[in-house]
Amino acid sequence: MEQTQKEKDRAAVIADLRARALNLRRHMVTQARGKGQGYLGQGLGIADFLATMYFHEFEPQDLDFSRKERKRFLLSTGHYSIALWAVLAEHGIIPKSDLESYGADGSPLEMSTMEGHLPGVEMTGGSLGHGLGVATGLAVGYRLDGLQSTIHVEISDGELQEGSTWEAANTAAAFRLENLVCWVDRNGIQADGPLVVPVDPIDKRFEAFGWLTREIDGNDLDQLLDAFEWAAQREGRPKVVVMRTRPGAGIKRIEQRDRAHFVRIDADEWDDVARELEAENA
Repeated sequence: MEQTQKEKDRAAVIADLRARALNLRRHMVTQARGKGQGYLGQGLGIADFLATMYFHEFEPQDLDFSRKERKRFLLSTGHYSIALWAVLAEHGIIPKSDLESYGADGSPLEMSTMEGHLPGVEMTGGSLGHGLGVATGLAVGYRLDGLQSTIHVEISDGELQEGSTWEAANTAAAFRLENLVCWVDRNGIQADGPLVVPVDPIDKRFEAFGWLTREIDGNDLDQLLDAFEWAAQREGRPKVVVMRTRPGAGIKRIEQRDRAHFVRIDADEWDDVARELEAENA
């Protein structure tokens, strides 16, 4: 059966986002390669999400960080900075040549986001559990100022073990902040292995606080596009999208590691890592 124009357009969008996500993964490998370590697993896991956020959802004016009226994205998990630096490099906001300085003394490309060091960093993401609270405050501020844009925030499943996250969830629902969308990276890991405290069912827990919810495969671009379309519809309540992601997505040897929180790779492995990335995404 011949494709409709809508189907062709959708296929073209997905092809572009897949290429963008691959470039983001390449940039992350460049950053981690010189150190042999870093939060590469999480960065690879959310590459598809960030490609969709920054190269489909965001419009050019949203990347003018001096504008008051624009969509905002907050990365609560500051140690995922390797992925944000990849986005900024892919957009030309920072030079690609700077990526090799990731984590080096004096480099603004720190292993955790620090507000004020680079454009596009909306919050300091050191200690976890603060992102949803900051985003809730921003969403209230937008409402008071009559601004119509959406506040997007990414949090990790580990942050669902923090009471401050649920205080923010309660507040956002109480104020019916329909301009707030929370994206939960459900990758199932924390610092020393699997999550210690059970957090499922995440969707039902947020629903109990009054949120609208959706759960997707966070490494499926088709599902991500549908989720962004759903999130854009204002329905009188905040929304949460639970993204099931795979740490290390795109490179099997990293996906298969038992400890994917802080990845260490031997110097002689990096050429194999880079080759695997290209082969798996050919």
